[in-house]
This record gives sequence, C-alpha cells and structure tokens, in this order.
Amino acid sequence: MSSFPTRHCTESIDGQEVFYREAGDRANPTLVLLHGFPSSSHMYRNLIAALADDFHLVAPDHVGFGRSSMPAVDRFDYSFDRLAAITEALLDRLGLDRFALYVQDYGAPIGLRIAAKHPERVTALITQSGNAYQEGFTPFWDVLFAHAKDRRANEARVRELLELDATRWQYTHGVPADRLDRIAPESWLVDQAGLDRPGNKEIQLQLFWDYQFNLDHYPAFQEYFRSHQPPTLVAWGRGDEIFGPAGAEAFARDLPDAEIHLLDAGHFALETHPDEIADLVRDFLGRHH
Repeated sequence: MSSFPTRHCTESIDGQEVFYREAGDRANPTLVLLHGFPSSSHMYRNLIAALADDFHLVAPDHVGFGRSSMPAVDRFDYSFDRLAAITEALLDRLGLDRFALYVQDYGAPIGLRIAAKHPERVTALITQSGNAYQEGFTPFWDVLFAHAKDRRANEARVRELLELDATRWQYTHGVPADRLDRIAPESWLVDQAGLDRPGNKEIQLQLFWDYQFNLDHYPAFQEYFRSHQPPTLVAWGRGDEIFGPAGAEAFARDLPDAEIHLLDAGHFALETHPDEIADLVRDFLGRHH
C-alpha cells in the first residue's frame, strides 16, 4: 500500500463545492494538475500515484465537472474567466503560494490565466495538449468556431461531441493499435456519466461557446512566456487530432529552452503513456524546483 494515499476533499469556494484530489507531503514541491474536457481530476489518478512520494499534488475538478458543484447554466457564469477565478481562490484557500502547473486541454486557458496574473507563484509549467498558440488548432475546431459565431445554426452538430462515440474517440484517436489496450474503458465511461447528468450538456455548450474568448488571452500568455521564461515541459501526443503537434512545437518560439516531447499518443496521453510522462515530470521538476 502506498505511503502517500490520495485524499478526496471538498472546499466551498464562492458558494460552490469544489472537489479536489490531494496526495503527498505538503513539505515537498507542489504540482497543481488542471484537467480538460470532458474529464475531471480522474484523468490524473495514475500520475498522482506515481509522483506522490516526492511531490505534493493537488488536482481540482472544475465547476460543472467531476464531483464539483454543477449549478444550472442560468445560475452560474460558465466562462473560463470564472473557472480560473475559482481555481485561484481554491489555491489561495489551500495556502499554495508557489507551485508548478500541469495543464491539459481546458486546464491550459484556466491555468495560464493564473500564471500570467501571478508569474511569481508559478515555478514551472507542464503542458499536455494544453494549447496556447493558433498553430495548435486542427480541423476538429471548425464546427466549434462556427458554433461560436452562430450558436443556433450549429448547435445540433456540436451536441454530437457530447455523446458516447465522441467521448470514446477522444481517448482512442491517434493511439497506435498496440497501445489501445492500455486505455481503461472506465475513463470515457466516467466522463460520459458526467456529461449525461441532467443539465450538463447545456453547461458544456456554454463553455464551447465561451472558448472563443480564450484566444483573446493568447497574446498575454505568450508575453508571459517571453518575459518570465518559466521552465516548461511539453509532453504532447503526436497523434492528437484536437490540438495538433504544431501547437506543442510553437512553445519554442517564446520559450527557447522548453523541453518538447512528442509521444506516440493521442489527446489523453496519460492513459497510454503514464510511466513515460511520470518519468519526464519527475526528472524535469527535479531539475527546476
């Protein structure tokens, strides 16, 4: 049995119950893990177990995801600005003054808002398909950007992204045939159970629409990279058809010392390459903390 079991906790933040997983000794360097769509902190379960001996890890569920509150879409501002504010408030509540950030998918615009606002608090960045450049967008986004311009005309097509086949695809696309059996099927089933809760698809549609405003923050994110040069590790699936590998390589433009690793994986690389990513993170943080 691990000497550092994962603890499952909840804090009340701005009227919302925010669930988070925590493991490791608080005396060790902290790594904050921010998940993407349509997942939750569940996506980090293996990484947390692998790193808890040397690091303090905190992985929250965003509001509307996992075990955090899920107020109706007309009772909460489902925007990336708001999700970032709640995440920042949680970190403050937990007394986390300095930490490394691991971001994936939605976790990137949330975490990078915090990093750009408080660069002195962020010791290092790790991004796994956590996009910050226009180059990262693939044809997958065509329907989402069309939806951003005209919600009514494109809602039916976008709703297809909230069904089981699409959720399963997010886990399996870009994965070599000899690695498919490494993906735990409960991963997409847990995600789909969250999406199928009454009212959740309306929440996700609102966040799909709001995603367009993340692009307005890209210049500030990139200026943060250039000005502060945070140590950065990029561990990205070369087969990712949601955020393509060009998005990984683009980090080198503003962060010439970024360590970029393209793995033979898809969007959820932690499912197929947990040991490889854990080794990269352990080595990287060991050199930069």
